[in-house]
Amino acid sequence: MYIATLIARPGQLDAALVESLRNAWGGGDALWLAPDEAAEFPLAVMPANRWDVWADIQPLGVDLMVQPVEGRRKRLLIADMDSTMIQQECIDELADVAGVGARVKEITARAMNGELDFEGALIERVGLLKGLPEGMIADVLETRITLMPGGPELLATMRRDGAYAALVSGGFTAFTAAVAGQLGFDENRANTLIIEGGALTGEVGRPILGRDAKVQALTEISARLGLTPADAIAVGDGANDLGMLGLAGTGVALHAKPSVAAECDVRVNHGDLTALLFLQGYARSDFA
Repeated sequence: MYIATLIARPGQLDAALVESLRNAWGGGDALWLAPDEAAEFPLAVMPANRWDVWADIQPLGVDLMVQPVEGRRKRLLIADMDSTMIQQECIDELADVAGVGARVKEITARAMNGELDFEGALIERVGLLKGLPEGMIADVLETRITLMPGGPELLATMRRDGAYAALVSGGFTAFTAAVAGQLGFDENRANTLIIEGGALTGEVGRPILGRDAKVQALTEISARLGLTPADAIAVGDGANDLGMLGLAGTGVALHAKPSVAAECDVRVNHGDLTALLFLQGYARSDFA
């Protein structure tokens, strides 16, 4: 058995669209997870034209996912941070206050789209931050970093129901520690900015946490908990997230770069992080 889930911004999901698709696919009764926002219905088989339908309803601001019913409620959340759990790229914000914002943003965009080697791009960008006062990290955290909508509900609901949550980022521990603490992650992993004499040296600690390290984190954490990667839901937006998104039982490309989304079966382009709860069968009334 499969389940089809349709998700839009609040107030944007048309009941007529849900019923039309349910009838076309011969699905079971529709269940509304949130009025005018999220609905699902069961299917006996995977629709052959699901990606054609997905493309047709994207202009309507509706996300569509079809997944097996069995095992969709997950026990482990593995999340990227930049442009996933927060709305910014931390290194871009640091670069902006350092006066090299345009150059660093260009490199970031290309790296996240898979056009550049992640490790080399990170080393180059951090090098441009040499001499930035350490205190600017706290300033950026306080004045420039905002949580992605739906994140608090996602963490609170999954952890209430016994799931473990890990924040695994190609960014920096100075940011992941703060974001993890604010949202309630059980642990966080990221890269370390080298600081001497109260300023950034332009170096990043080794080994660098990139695509392979995110896969390793998923493998290690799930094994430690007595789980498998199939028990995890992972979310990210960049090319360095593709490994963990492909390995997890449910890998969600959230507002991802087109080249990244194209390689993922679950794509959220219009909803926020609460989409990860709807995907697992939670109704909005179930949210913590």
